[in-house]
Amino acid sequence: MLIGLSPEETAEFEALDLASNETGQFTSEVRARTGAAADGEVRWHELYSKHAGAWRAWIAQSQTARAPDSGFVNYD
Repeated sequence: MLIGLSPEETAEFEALDLASNETGQFTSEVRARTGAAADGEVRWHELYSKHAGAWRAWIAQSQTARAPDSGFVNYD
């Protein structure tokens, strides 16, 4: 499961990702014909953005949870 995505969204994302790799990416054919993104590409970007945002928030939270070690010892 990917952070920020439900199990269903993770499965959908992975299926879209696999499909894009098998076909040589979403945009190569669709954009050439229509000038627009394929439906699968739009959904892939939505899911990727949701996952990436949650991942960045998790990293920021985990970094603030760790107290920085300055090496300074206060004996007061």
